Amino acid sequence: MKGEYVVYMLLCIDGSLYTGVTNNLVRRFGLHLSGKGARYTRSHPPIGVVYWEMYSSRGEALVEEARMKRLSKSEKLALCSTTCIFDNIC
Repeated sequence: MKGEYVVYMLLCIDGSLYTGVTNNLVRRFGLHLSGKGARYTRSHPPIGVVYWEMYSSRGEALVEEARMKRLSKSEKLALCSTTCIFDNIC
């Protein structure tokens, strides 16, 4: 997957959402689960990936990540509703 980047959103155990960028979502999610992914997810453990979208460049992915981080929680939940596997939350 060289040159492909993913903007992803995690649902955390406390109901909060974390948004990030990676070039390997499986590896990055594993890091979040082990407490080594990000400072936020160390104190707000993730329970699942609720949204992801592929981009061809890191720059595009970072722009989209910044845009998503400015959304309200309800807007983020609406965005992830098509891929969310936690129907009772999303």
